[in-house]
Amino acid sequence: MKTHSISTLTFILLLLIFSYSLPASADGHENFLKCLSQEFQNFSSISNLVYTTSNSSYTSILQFSIQNLRFASKSTPKPQVIITPEHESQIPPLIHCAKQSGSEIRTRSGGHDFEGLSYVSQVSFVIIDLINLSEVTVDAEKKTAWIEAGATLGSIYYKIAQKSSILGFPAGLCPTVGAGGHFSGGGYGTLHRKYGLAADNVIDARIIDVNGRILNRKSMGEDLFWAIRGGGGASFGVIVAWKVQLVDVPETVTVFSVARTLEENATQLVHRWQYVAPKLDKDLFIAVLLYRVNSSSSSRNVTIQATFFSLFLGGADRLLSLMRGTFPELGLVREDCFETSWVESTLYLSQVFLLKPFHQEPLEVLLNRTQSSVKQFKGRSDYVQQPIPRNGLESIVRLLYEDEADDSYLYMVPYGGRMDEISESATPFPHRAGNLYMLASSVIWEDDEEAQDSDRYIRWSRRYYSYVEPYVSRFPRAAYFNYRDLELGVNDINGNTSYAQARVWGIKYFSNNFDRLVRVKTAVDPDDFFKNEQSIPPLRSKSN
Repeated sequence: MKTHSISTLTFILLLLIFSYSLPASADGHENFLKCLSQEFQNFSSISNLVYTTSNSSYTSILQFSIQNLRFASKSTPKPQVIITPEHESQIPPLIHCAKQSGSEIRTRSGGHDFEGLSYVSQVSFVIIDLINLSEVTVDAEKKTAWIEAGATLGSIYYKIAQKSSILGFPAGLCPTVGAGGHFSGGGYGTLHRKYGLAADNVIDARIIDVNGRILNRKSMGEDLFWAIRGGGGASFGVIVAWKVQLVDVPETVTVFSVARTLEENATQLVHRWQYVAPKLDKDLFIAVLLYRVNSSSSSRNVTIQATFFSLFLGGADRLLSLMRGTFPELGLVREDCFETSWVESTLYLSQVFLLKPFHQEPLEVLLNRTQSSVKQFKGRSDYVQQPIPRNGLESIVRLLYEDEADDSYLYMVPYGGRMDEISESATPFPHRAGNLYMLASSVIWEDDEEAQDSDRYIRWSRRYYSYVEPYVSRFPRAAYFNYRDLELGVNDINGNTSYAQARVWGIKYFSNNFDRLVRVKTAVDPDDFFKNEQSIPPLRSKSN
């Protein structure tokens, strides 16, 4: 970073510009900007990376990475300042100035967090938007990559494929998800039965702590390195880059997507899938989407469809042989199978997952940071440890006929394979052996709904969540951290959250690993500077 001083006149003009752009009551905002002017002696070198509410680009920068329009309304609290650093060395002064001005920091890499925690706060806050920190450097010979936190999953897959056709990485289905939040929350995808989670394949990282130090694995220590690989990065600092171990994939993989409606025995097939999918060969991943479609063979106007979609690390002939021996009920035939490269499979499966008709697209689509359609949604997650009986599945499916479920879906992700082999304490992500699959729901509605109408969809989500309770894990009822759900419990806005209060939601995400996360937090951020509604709290006193 350059350190030569700007002229006194320029310095005064910058302060005047920022001061007049603020309401008189926004002392924290003014103090933050004044502090930046002092920290960056050449403030003009970063002024184009700082956006206040008076900046003409402020709204577009804020909204660009908002992936849930529930948090894009006029009434949603907005950041005082958005900063888009171009180098990690620009971040320590931002942390220092946020502390000095009493502002919270929210760090955003892709904006896919379900509850908008990377860009919403009820108190004075600034956003560090990592959109410019998006480099992916692949070393195909060593089978490693350094990935900046603002890189999207699609760009990671694209950059790997540029270097090698036989290397991949086990991360998520949606290409616009940012690496920062995805990796730090665990991060699953179609390769997790073979290679585990994204976090299981992280071998180094760079994080900027509360004191502004840029730390790697060696300097941060193994406890903090453990915590950020599944425990969420936002509780511990600003993660700017990850080093990952790439994994082997064959030159040819096979994908398929097979849809069956209720009239075509979808419920019976899903019931059977529960017994089969977690025990399949590690090379085979088959997930299920359940959602409403127009009916062509029923007296109803609509019916429910189950879409079974798959990645197989091998050719179609071997896949068909495996399916005939393990899941013949699905009736998979050669015409259903599509042999392709691993990177092209990520495009195919992302379209299926987003409920889009598949069509061939250039690989460059993986570099897009935005989705074609963004709506309002509420997501929930559970873990299933015993197969849901057929009558239970039939009852759950009936919920999808309700008006509020018109644009909603259930998602069933198989476990087993490598996930059974990794200890639940190896990383903070505890949901390993004993889980057959993750069951997730997403209720979606248009952005033009009135507030009272939006409440209907939230109530549907609660009805669904209550209804499936007998069929999912208990003591605790577990949830996936990357599918953040504030209805599980929240911290105090003022930051005085006790261990007991946070444990209500914490054990659902982290089980027995929650206590270790609290100990790490207490060691690295004892004053709880890095906090949000579901951040790990430090131990404050014996009374807590």
